Amino acid sequence: MYVADSRTSNAPAAPVTGPVRRVAVPGTVLALGAVSLVTDVSSEMVTAVLPLYLLTGLGLSPLGFGLLDGIQNGFSALVRLAGGHLADRRGRDGAARHKAVAAVGYGLSALCRPLLLLVHTVPLIGAVIAVDRTGKGLRTAPRDAMISLATEPAHRGRAFGVHRAMDTAGALLGPLTAFLVLRLAGGPMLADGGEHHGYDAVFTVSACVAALGVLILLLFVPNRQRPDDPSAPAPTLRDSLTLLRLPGLRRLTLCAVLLGLTTVSDSFLYLLVQRRLGLSVNLFPLLPLGTAAAFLLLAVPLGALADRIGRHRLFLAGHGVLLLGYGVLLSPLRGLPTVVCVLVLHGAFYAATDGVLAAAAADAVPAEQRGAGLALVGTGQASARFACSLLFGALWGAVGGPSALGWSAGALALCVLGAAAVLRPSAPLAVPGAEPLAVPDPEGVAAPAAAEESP
Repeated sequence: MYVADSRTSNAPAAPVTGPVRRVAVPGTVLALGAVSLVTDVSSEMVTAVLPLYLLTGLGLSPLGFGLLDGIQNGFSALVRLAGGHLADRRGRDGAARHKAVAAVGYGLSALCRPLLLLVHTVPLIGAVIAVDRTGKGLRTAPRDAMISLATEPAHRGRAFGVHRAMDTAGALLGPLTAFLVLRLAGGPMLADGGEHHGYDAVFTVSACVAALGVLILLLFVPNRQRPDDPSAPAPTLRDSLTLLRLPGLRRLTLCAVLLGLTTVSDSFLYLLVQRRLGLSVNLFPLLPLGTAAAFLLLAVPLGALADRIGRHRLFLAGHGVLLLGYGVLLSPLRGLPTVVCVLVLHGAFYAATDGVLAAAAADAVPAEQRGAGLALVGTGQASARFACSLLFGALWGAVGGPSALGWSAGALALCVLGAAAVLRPSAPLAVPGAEPLAVPDPEGVAAPAAAEESP
């Protein structure tokens, strides 16, 4: 029995006789945050050096890189819904399988790190990326479901903010670790098509760190307790797909798709920053640090702000911040301050949208189908971003990077206006089978409710 499981009882909870103690950030959230932190150190070590390696060392075209970059989102989207549905299915003890499915996802990604030591061609690297993103797709919805089920509805924005802040701390440390490993290993910063020992060192360290993340999950993240009604039928795959009949979830998914279609991927944005602003290629692996630092500092306060002013409203405002970042990058401004400004705005965008979208989706979905509901929204967004990577890569090849970004910025402005119309305030929508008061008000803020049982 795992250490975490030994602390989690499957027996029905005893009646509460005294005042309920409200905990904004339960231990489950902190444990999952630690898993994400360690895992992100591993994944971002690879992500930080891969674009430069592929484009400079292997001579990949922007369209080819767009295809590989799209794979990172596309394969994740293909399996995310399946991961959410499997996580909602109950085991023999009546409890959902959120932890088990998440463990499979994290383990699959961890196994991909050593494979990068063996492949040095674009097709094989693409295959490894696909398997890694499959693992990410499996684990994302169960992880977010555990966070939402462990937290009171009124505090979900803050809880997701804390998790995303810890996750981003790993994203901050990953590129820095890769940079230091390359220096210590004596490997070239630019791949020359023949020497790979510097990058092999990065992949080896990344594999070890990923294994540590899986271990933390198994030992310290508890399973959910038995449902309040163990006799209730488990949701089927058809039930999961019909969740889009819920008006609140359908509108949110539509907006995630619209905005995802015009959100330029991180890798393309960093390449534009490096080329348009004349940044040294030796500093390229450090660009994600700026985004991660801003995300880390702003995730918790913006998550709490979303709980107060409305999650839908902050989600749209975050895309407005991203649009401002595109404008700065396209402006005549140059120099280090411009680089910092773009990266800070990029990080603020993630802080205002990533965890906030998950919190808003959790409010609109019944507790017993939380994994599938979160997966539907995530699948829509990831599929849209996959398409955006392909389109942006093709557009870059046709008209150049700056012009492609200009077209994307114009489309994003239109989509923000469209999303604002879709999410306009309306009467609160009841969600059949949802926990009391878990459904958001017109702005996506849950009203105060009795404390939920933590997993």
